[in-house]
Amino acid sequence: MRADRLVATLLLMQARGRVTAAEVADELEVSVATARRDLEALSTAGIPVYPQPGRGGGWSLVGGARTDLTGLTAPEAQALFLLLGSSSDRSAEATSALRKLVRALPATFRAEAEAAGRAVLVDPVGWGSSARARQPWVAELQGAVVRRRQVTLVYRGRAGESERTVDPWALVDKGEHWYLVAGTPAGRRTFRLDRIISLAVLDAAAVRPDDLDVAGIWESVVDEVEERRSRVTATVLTTPFHVRVLRGQFGRHVTVLGADADGRVRLEVGSHTARSVAEHLAGFGAAVEVLEPASVRAELAVLGAELVGLYGGVGGPR
Repeated sequence: MRADRLVATLLLMQARGRVTAAEVADELEVSVATARRDLEALSTAGIPVYPQPGRGGGWSLVGGARTDLTGLTAPEAQALFLLLGSSSDRSAEATSALRKLVRALPATFRAEAEAAGRAVLVDPVGWGSSARARQPWVAELQGAVVRRRQVTLVYRGRAGESERTVDPWALVDKGEHWYLVAGTPAGRRTFRLDRIISLAVLDAAAVRPDDLDVAGIWESVVDEVEERRSRVTATVLTTPFHVRVLRGQFGRHVTVLGADADGRVRLEVGSHTARSVAEHLAGFGAAVEVLEPASVRAELAVLGAELVGLYGGVGGPR
């Protein structure tokens, strides 16, 4: 894409001070003629780029001029436009940042960058769902993370309510919920924002590890949670069509074991309790047969009896 090449060419000139068309061509893996046209396009667009003829010449930025895009690679700039320009619930701050970034681009490829921002639309609301409510405390905690300030929060956990002072490290938006990853005297902890009852940002500086790997930490958090959620597994038989549907129900807790002689597929599915496994499977009726364990089969029998008791009368309840 030409816009990517122009950004990359401009960044290359800033890094080296002076370049030749041959150097640009070699760096960006294009022809010398293409590199020369790109350099001329930058100059025509009003960027202070000019050629120096003769031995030792090349192309330079007048007075070492620089652009607000310094530090961004072309793929990073493209990704930024796709990310900020696509979200249907983008914040006012993100919108402002996107506009400033667009204005910093040369006129010759500003239109392409703006088009990238309109190329993808993200609708976070599932079919049949209402609009997603804005999570509480997001703005306050974003500020605390950026400014490295401790926070005191009253949190409703499994053991009841408690007050804690923590060092906020990062915020994670996963599914329907936001989470705070924070340092505490007992080590790293994760807090769900909708369980925070009250919060105060303090003046005290927060301690954050220099080698903080938020993605790695969150991956371990997800693994721990998912392991707890799949403590009970069941072996089932179902049709090939329903394999896809069950994947939607159980997510990562579905393993295909193979095909049976009757054409059905043998799967292993899991959840945190036998009752939970049964509740996920009950709506499939006879389309899914549970082979084991007995605890899940028993829970399905209980659910079936409850439904028969409630709806088993002729014509059902009036």
